[in-house]
This record gives sequence, structure tokens and C-alpha cells, in this order.
Amino acid sequence: MNLRTLLLGVSSAALLAGFAHAETLTIATVNNGDMVRMQGLTEDFTTKNPDIQLEWVTLEENVLRERVTTDVATKGGQYDIMTIGTYEVPIWAKQGWLVPLDNLGADYDVDDLLPAIRSGLTGEDGKLYAAPFYGESSMVMYRKDLMEKAGLTMPDAPTWEFIGEAARKMTDRAAGINGICLRGKAGWGENMAFLTATSNAFGARWFDEKWTPQFDQPEWKNTLDMYVKLMNDAGPQGASSNGFNENLALFQQGNCGMWIDATVAASFVSNPKESTVADKVGYALAPDTGLGKRGNWLWAWNLAIPAGSQKTASAEKFIAWATGKDYTKLVAEKEGWANVPPGTRSSLYANAEYEKAAPFAKMTLDSINAADPKNPAVKPVPYVGVQFVAIPEFQGLGTTVGQLFSAALAGQMSVDDALAQAQQVTTREMTRAGYIK
Repeated sequence: MNLRTLLLGVSSAALLAGFAHAETLTIATVNNGDMVRMQGLTEDFTTKNPDIQLEWVTLEENVLRERVTTDVATKGGQYDIMTIGTYEVPIWAKQGWLVPLDNLGADYDVDDLLPAIRSGLTGEDGKLYAAPFYGESSMVMYRKDLMEKAGLTMPDAPTWEFIGEAARKMTDRAAGINGICLRGKAGWGENMAFLTATSNAFGARWFDEKWTPQFDQPEWKNTLDMYVKLMNDAGPQGASSNGFNENLALFQQGNCGMWIDATVAASFVSNPKESTVADKVGYALAPDTGLGKRGNWLWAWNLAIPAGSQKTASAEKFIAWATGKDYTKLVAEKEGWANVPPGTRSSLYANAEYEKAAPFAKMTLDSINAADPKNPAVKPVPYVGVQFVAIPEFQGLGTTVGQLFSAALAGQMSVDDALAQAQQVTTREMTRAGYIK
């Protein structure tokens, strides 16, 4: 055997050995634009880490929540990395279902994470249990041309009264334009995220200080009445089936005058490659009613490691890559600064290139900073959370109530009946769970 053949044999054997020892990380993630973009850029990670392979399970938001909740609760080990929200992190960390992220690397700079976002991902022991891929609040995105045509000027801090007037004036269904697009799809993280945040502005709350449900109070009736009437007058057909992705598509196609939703959507509606109205979009804070609270939420999609995973070291490497500063630079290089994941790091909002490329940057940061999860409502509450209630029971309760409110929007039941049933089912569950004595 000559030297060349010997070396080729050694190289082949080493290569095969490398593949044999490569770990495969199974990553469960949500099917939104930023996560899909990340999947398209992961060659950067696998090139730097040839001993780690990636397998993606990409799911619709409600399905993702159901599957990862089942897996993490049973320590099933089906996934090595999960995309989970701000709601789950403190609850799951307390249950011992998540691995603390202690080894993200010396250059990760955890102190650069926005305090409002980081605090929601930190356990009672002070450790970080998930790393934010992107953070968001909610705000108004609107068509400046249609607002001008309606003879109106959008204030930076609008009221719901103004939003209602503008939506009705902007509606031109013959031309395929709905004055407003809002979430109607049932789900605690879909329509109930929007409606719970909105209800805060109307003085409503899920529970009083004794955990008694409040759906029988006038503030909730005012919230739901406004929403259903507004959507009937100025919303799209079939709105009870529309969640974030459906409304994003409608807005990008020019079918919405206004859309109140996640700040993260701004990079998509203002991207000329994806949006037919990219050069016509303006931004404003989520509306209020003059009671001191705006209807804007606080959320982050985060990457976390379930306790059932046997591949913690590799999983932390990937999370450090996907949520670190270098990933931001990679997206900026490939897709432009306007498309980097927003709402997680102070350094991004101090970056002049980002400020120049993203006209929505200041409104996004202002909206995130305006949210107060520890004091979300006008009246005192016993819970933490702006668009959710940070108790384990909320996932089921929020979805059940969301189904009732979606049915009211679809005209399948009255607002009064939806609220009465919400009060009944929530009272029953809270009593059974021991909150109500």
C-alpha cells in the first residue's frame, strides 16, 4: 500500500468516525417568518460545528404548544431544543422541566439582554432558563395612504375611539380593503393574547385579588362588545379563523387599513420583497381608553432545553449561536438590518445601522418598555402577565375562553352568552384547582 492510499484510507475512516459520532439535535419550533429564516441560515452553525446535525420539527403555534407541553411534562426526550414563550419559562423552570443555561460562552453577553425580556426568563434561583430569539410587544401598523384618504392623522398614542373611527372610514370592501384586521383564531396565545391585552386598556382583568373570575363585569362586556362590533363593521370575512400569520398575509397583500399585532411583524410588512404596501406603513402605540393602560403585550419566543434531553452541551452551543450577537450580524449580512430578530438586546437599539434601516425600531422599543407584567391591569390583580396569567391552568382556560370569544365573533353566540359561559367555566376550574375557597 503506497502512502497516498494509506492517507486516503485514514481520512475516510476519520470522516466516517466523525459522522458516526455526530449528534443530532431535534428542534421543535413555530412556523413564523423569523424561525423559518433561522433554519435557512443554519449552515453557518453546522459548518462551525460539523459534529452536530440539526433536525427541525416546524409546527403551527397551537400544535407546537400542545406537543412540547406533553413532551416536557413527561420528560419524553423527543426534542433537544424547544421554542417556548415567556408564559411557559417560569412555570416550567419551577417544575424542574428545563435545564438552566449556564454555559452559553464567555462572549454571549447576557447583560446585553433587555431587562424586561430577561426578567421573564429568569428562574427564582436567578438563572436563565431560556434565551430569547426575539422579543416583542404589540402596536398599530397602518396604511399611511389610506389614513390620509380618510382625512385622518394617526397619533403616536391613539385611543380605541380613534381606531374605531379610522377603521370604519378606511373600509372599502368593494376594493377589498378592510379597515382593520385583528386576531380571531381561538387560542390562549392567539385571540386571547390580543383580547386580554386589549381588556387591560378597558379596565378589565381576568381575576380579582381573591382569584374570582371577572367576565361578568362591565369592563369585559365593553371590551368584547367593541371588538365584535368593530370587526363586523370593518374586519375581513372569516375573521374568526385568522391568527397572526393569516392577518400578516392580508396586510401584506393590501387588504387591511390597520393591523394591531406583534411588533415583530414590522420587518415583514415593511419588506418590499414580501409586502405590496411596504412603502406605505406607519406605526403607533397600541390603543388606550384613557384609563392609564395600553393594550400592548410583552412576549418573547425563546429557545430552551427540556430536562429530558441527553444532549445538553450541544444544545447550549446551538442556542448561543442562534440568540447571540453574531447571529444578528449574519442576518444583517444576508437579509439586511431591517430583518434581524428584534426586541432582545440593548446593543441592537444603540446600532445606528439598525435605526436607519428599521423605521419601526423606536416604536418597538417604546412598546416593550411600556408593558408592565407585574401591574398589567387598571385594578389590582394577584397574577403576573400582560396578555396571559402566569399560572399552569391558564393554557387550558385561555383556549376554552378563546373558543367562546371566537364563536361570538363568528356570530354563533351572543357576546353576553360568551361572557356568561367564560365566567362559568373559569369559576369551575379555579374552584377545582383550589384558587377559590
